[in-house]
Amino acid sequence: MPGALAGIRVVDLSRVLAGPLCTQILADHGATVIKVEPPAGDDTRTLGPPFDAQGNAAYFTALNRGKQCISLDLARPEGREVLARLLTDADVLVENFLPGTLEKWGISFEGWIKPRFPRLIHCSISGFGADGPLAGLPGYDAVLQAMCGLMSINGEAASGPTRMGVPIVDHLTGYTALSAILLALHSRHTTGKGQHVEATLFDAALSLLVPHAANYLQSGKVPGLLGSAHPNIAPYDRFKCQDGDIFLGIMNRSQFEKFCGVVDRPGLASDTRFRDNASRLQHRDALRHEIENTLRHWPRTPLCAALMQAGVPAGPVHSVAEAFAQPHAVHREMLVRRDGYSGMGLTVRLHSTPGTPGASPRSFNADAAQVLGSIGYSAQEVRQLMANKVMPEPRTAAAPAAASASPFTPPGSSAQTHRAAPSAHL
Repeated sequence: MPGALAGIRVVDLSRVLAGPLCTQILADHGATVIKVEPPAGDDTRTLGPPFDAQGNAAYFTALNRGKQCISLDLARPEGREVLARLLTDADVLVENFLPGTLEKWGISFEGWIKPRFPRLIHCSISGFGADGPLAGLPGYDAVLQAMCGLMSINGEAASGPTRMGVPIVDHLTGYTALSAILLALHSRHTTGKGQHVEATLFDAALSLLVPHAANYLQSGKVPGLLGSAHPNIAPYDRFKCQDGDIFLGIMNRSQFEKFCGVVDRPGLASDTRFRDNASRLQHRDALRHEIENTLRHWPRTPLCAALMQAGVPAGPVHSVAEAFAQPHAVHREMLVRRDGYSGMGLTVRLHSTPGTPGASPRSFNADAAQVLGSIGYSAQEVRQLMANKVMPEPRTAAAPAAASASPFTPPGSSAQTHRAAPSAHL
């Protein structure tokens, strides 16, 4: 069954994470995506080990399945001419150059894209946007975590402000860009016109400050480090058990009473210090002491099972390996394994047009002849572009010595930027 975006053509000039994540989701749902890399390739091809059998870092393979891969030097007029021909039948252009880079090459939205390709949706992804005091500066996920307050609320007294362990700002920016593209495609159904849309790491990072920003704006009190705890809810935190840690997510009186019943501490529910959420927050330290003294006698797996069955949200703190080994992860098809490729399953699910994980990531410039042939270039013209260094020769890199297949098999399974244009973010 074709995906929901079958027939949509995307030209992807982005690299590293937010843009490639966005376009991979488009590809998983049926869009034809042509990834155009700079002559040096997408930086994530080199961010390893580990590497796959083609020499691509696992980082790259996580974000670039389902795409045709070519390379162009867009600083050259001949490269921009190829891009123009690619855009003739395209619906979406995605790029994450520093603002002003495309304009330097004569590729502005108002002056070049809109007049030539009036139905094209041009999605720009950047650190800070094209205007304002920080306009045009490079943005990186961890730097935005720091600048936008996320690190200030993540960590404990011993660690101090700490970067979140995943590039959460890049991830959200990728999904923000995806949403903007889909909204613009819907608008085009009504107006017949494309438009310029943007997603910035700065905006995405600030939007993650829920509920901390609302708390600050209402109270004037600057949030601080809480470790794994929640500023508005207790007990909503990580606790030690007999054989490891669990996380309790207790939101209301009913859940707290059920928790006290499961762990055989009914007296906690009747303690006036813990009668409601506001009281539990006021006596957070005393409540933590009581819970820790109780849970240190419980093994985490049967405790979490009993709590969940009783309607109390709780889960073991898993390693990455344990997370993928969960039977539910297998049931949800969140691990994709096939010859030469391992990746994560689809997070956006449509039941009538479900989509499917795209073809395995391609080697650098592997699809040059096919893609250029599809837009009218002859084999001789392709060879000339390569001879003139407008397009590099395709290459298949040998896997570095550190390369290895993933050792994990889940239960029940079978076997640099375009010429002088720094990356917008990592």
